[in-house]
Amino acid sequence: MRFNPTKSASNFIFLGILFASMTVPALAQTFDRETQMGPDPVLPKPNSYLIPPMKVAKPVGWHNGEMPTVPPGFKIEAVAQGLAHPRQPYVLPNGDILVVESNSPGLEKVTRPKTIVMGLIMGSAGATEKTQNRISIIHDGKASVFLDGLYSPFGVVLVGNELYVANTDSIMRYPYKDGDLRITDPGQKLTDLPGGPIDHHWTKSLTVSPDGTKLYVGIGSNSNIMENGPVAETDRAQIWEVDRATGAHRTFATGLRNANGLTFYPHSDVLWAVVNERDELGPNLVPDYMTSVKDGAFYGWPYSYYGQHLDPRVHPQKPELVAKAIMPDYALSSH
Repeated sequence: MRFNPTKSASNFIFLGILFASMTVPALAQTFDRETQMGPDPVLPKPNSYLIPPMKVAKPVGWHNGEMPTVPPGFKIEAVAQGLAHPRQPYVLPNGDILVVESNSPGLEKVTRPKTIVMGLIMGSAGATEKTQNRISIIHDGKASVFLDGLYSPFGVVLVGNELYVANTDSIMRYPYKDGDLRITDPGQKLTDLPGGPIDHHWTKSLTVSPDGTKLYVGIGSNSNIMENGPVAETDRAQIWEVDRATGAHRTFATGLRNANGLTFYPHSDVLWAVVNERDELGPNLVPDYMTSVKDGAFYGWPYSYYGQHLDPRVHPQKPELVAKAIMPDYALSSH
């Protein structure tokens, strides 16, 4: 029998998708996800799979007149439609809303059959949808282009009369005054950020310190568990502290696979983040989490998860580093 690589690859992908669709529901029925939410989550025994079981929700959108249900005393209404892959909202002091429309720069090469399967399934959920790489503004119930010509932007924060935008490979600074509906200034680069040539976790979350002098930016890992090698992870899986005046940066915390949602707890100097954890250890590992982020702390990636639970796939291990790994504050269940 003659070997047909194209047909064999197609069959392999089909079997992987079939395996994923059949396996996840059966496993999910035996696990109570509520036990994986809170400060002391249940962590099942890790499992490895040739094709990791995945189940991605199918996007259906809202039909005309449909609205989410909100509690009594609250009101909800549509303020904008037709946005191209909106990723991040940001409310300005005057009530205008900035919406970052963005997607991956698409630099990561497909090197494993698993990547092909994951790409197909994620694509079915809209993850590969084309976007405009811009920020729109919603003013008086109407959306219009506020700032364009960006490169896979994500984080945005206003400090005084300066608007900072975190592209996937840089932090940019733009002049802003109250009521502006459009920025045409080319902006100034404050600092470069780790971007290509892989750029696996491309979103760069951004916030500012309570005193306004420092920016904090999340830089995700360049792989699931360092399968692209240690060089690709240089300055990755970290949170940087960036000086607003000079653009100089220092590493604030490490071992955070993909830190997003950076914010300071109100009326405090405590930084918090939501972290997307690793894949392919089973449908109920590893739980994502939100945690306060301590200066100089290590949170485990890639050598351990949720504190000092070793990931058996990572070689060589670093026990002296794992011994310092901090347990997060609150689990959010596995993604």
